Amino acid sequence: MISQFGSFNGSDVKAIKITGGALTATVLNWGAVLQDLRLEGHDAPLVLGFQKFDDYIAHSPYFGASVGRFANRIHKGQFEIDGKTFQVDQNETSGNSLHGGASGISNQVWQIEDYDDSSVRLTVIDEGSVTGYPGNCKITCLYSLKPGGVFEVVYTCETDQTTPANIAHHSYFNLDGSENIFDHDIMIKADGYLPVSDALIPHGDVKDVTSTDFDFRDMRSIKSDNGFVEYDHNFCLSDAQTNCRHVATLVSKKSGVEMVVNSSEPGIQFYTGFGISPTANGLSGVPYQRGAGLCLETQAWPDAPNQPSFPDCILKPGEQLVQRTEYIFSKK
Repeated sequence: MISQFGSFNGSDVKAIKITGGALTATVLNWGAVLQDLRLEGHDAPLVLGFQKFDDYIAHSPYFGASVGRFANRIHKGQFEIDGKTFQVDQNETSGNSLHGGASGISNQVWQIEDYDDSSVRLTVIDEGSVTGYPGNCKITCLYSLKPGGVFEVVYTCETDQTTPANIAHHSYFNLDGSENIFDHDIMIKADGYLPVSDALIPHGDVKDVTSTDFDFRDMRSIKSDNGFVEYDHNFCLSDAQTNCRHVATLVSKKSGVEMVVNSSEPGIQFYTGFGISPTANGLSGVPYQRGAGLCLETQAWPDAPNQPSFPDCILKPGEQLVQRTEYIFSKK
């Protein structure tokens, strides 16, 4: 079912509702946003979002968005390809570029290519003349609800000029409807993570998680012995893309809802939502607070265009980048 949700720069913003696998999702063609996600037998929404489109424009910290052309941060918005320096939007106060800049794909109206009861396919052309990236990049987002509580996200990219490419799904998850996710338990299958500067740019080294607050190899609370930790870090899953495999699990003991994350990607950005501060009402009917949801963004490693030792993030004409992630929900 498709309904009118708003208008952006003279284009209609539509809401597409799909169902399947005990899940119901509402997707916007603006930013390929997952606006709402529900699990049968669980009353609260599983993601953060807004009921009105104007609130997304005014307040959203990428709630449910598809972000890129290069998800995460690029130092000072600069990178070099084949001896040529490119400058993209520096949309952070630090001077870094975040999630493709202010005109990135999360802030564009996508075309609805096709949809059925349980899936929707959206496309957008990310124009280098607008964003500063090399050439034009065609990006496809396929959202599917599958048996067994599977919410599948598949991004496909093709380019007409050599470019960094890295798309990520940016939902904020909350599995019990509480004011915050501080009491959720999490497991991340990563032996290492990327230490970062004050501006959240990786130093370039991979640090062992052993005996640190970043060791989530066994299921444990998001809190450490010292209390709530403000995570916004890439956990290193592999040195390259691979087959879709189990990379993380999130559980709320309060609701009994579990989310298993499978992905093809070499990294997962774990963000605990400490920067959330919108004044508009969320799906819950009240404004969200600090830590109201967390992100598990499967992706390439941040600042990879400037870090030769990081997994390759360069896409060339004639190639196709396919990024696949499954979020699998169940309730005990």
